[in-house]
Amino acid sequence: MNGDIRTLLSRHLPDYRVRSIRPLGQGLDNMVYEVNDELLVRRNKATTPETNRQEVARLAAVRELSPLPVPEVVFADDESGVIAYHKLPGEPLNRHPAHDPRDPARAPRDLRRLAEPLGEFLTALHSAAPARMRDLAPLDVYPAPTLLRDAELDYRDVESHVPEEQRPSVERFFREPPPDEPRSLRFCHNDLGAEHILVDADAGTVTGIIDWTDAAVTDPAHDFALIYRDLGPEVFEATVSHYGFDLDGTDRERVLFYARCALIEDLAYGLSTGPRHYADAALTHLAWTFE
Repeated sequence: MNGDIRTLLSRHLPDYRVRSIRPLGQGLDNMVYEVNDELLVRRNKATTPETNRQEVARLAAVRELSPLPVPEVVFADDESGVIAYHKLPGEPLNRHPAHDPRDPARAPRDLRRLAEPLGEFLTALHSAAPARMRDLAPLDVYPAPTLLRDAELDYRDVESHVPEEQRPSVERFFREPPPDEPRSLRFCHNDLGAEHILVDADAGTVTGIIDWTDAAVTDPAHDFALIYRDLGPEVFEATVSHYGFDLDGTDRERVLFYARCALIEDLAYGLSTGPRHYADAALTHLAWTFE
């Protein structure tokens, strides 16, 4: 695979000297390589030339919208599903010391400083005209009853891994009715987990937002849901306090609903085909997500 990446680099950047290529990680959709500690080359496993072109155009639009840095495209190869970016500074938040799953009590204290930039970022993102963004991002409307059913199916596969004292809270979730559908849809990152928020570990500041593969016109509660799941209710509330739109009681119900469904999905993924750290984080955050 490194040979394929080297060939693409030679084709699109013929004067660029490649000194090193190393796999950086993979998720459900993407495999990422780091080149010379300065470029990231992302290969999407299931993209089409059209969706690859759409993502490049979407990133250009997001760079105009976002008050936080987002990836700048160096080249794209639509046939192979590859996009290369300049590497942004910082480390993914899930590797930040304050996000250490062995010491979850630290997180609210140390991560509250991220709430203001995240709230301002989501305000800017959700302010984009949905009609304009529909040309750059798909519509993602997945009924809540279907999400709940899918989450329960995932849970039944992994419930033996959940501590016994926490199982009643999860079981109660499945017995509750799903929330009402959203009143309006907005342009969203749609996968704003800790692994996609870059931070300066020393300063505790946000240095970038990455992985826009799943960006969509959808319920804005999805963006808040992963902040709730990964950073906890205190950081979520602090982020909302810096958000430019109203988040009422029904919106908050959907935030919590999506957070719970996403946690179960990550738990199942991390215990089956995905990296184990997804499951470890899900188990660590289970108590505050299902409290």
